[in-house]
Amino acid sequence: MAHTAEQAVAGKMTGLIALGAQVTWRGRHFGCLHAHTAQVTACNRPHHFRDAMVRGRFKWFVHDHYFEPTAGGTRMRDVLEFASPLGVLGRVVDALILTRYLRRLLHQRNALIQQVAEAGGS
Repeated sequence: MAHTAEQAVAGKMTGLIALGAQVTWRGRHFGCLHAHTAQVTACNRPHHFRDAMVRGRFKWFVHDHYFEPTAGGTRMRDVLEFASPLGVLGRVVDALILTRYLRRLLHQRNALIQQVAEAGGS
């Protein structure tokens, strides 16, 4: 994620995550540095885990990760739900900007995960 300089800066930064684990991510979005701390609030390995924001810029942010075996490997599906603060203004920003931005960001991140996984590496 070079274009956002996003990286884990605190919490669980190596190895497998588990229920209750927290990680803080820091990256540049819309020209500003943002920090986002999420905690794993549900974990049904190897099928699903959920992380939810405990600190960050959103009013709330929940990200479900689903995994299912396929003939060619594993299919990963993300379900992201969020809301910005600031009431009606936040809902307008979500609808006009953030939904599309976050969808694109997830696609880019997932493509990177796929490259690393298919290369068999770290």
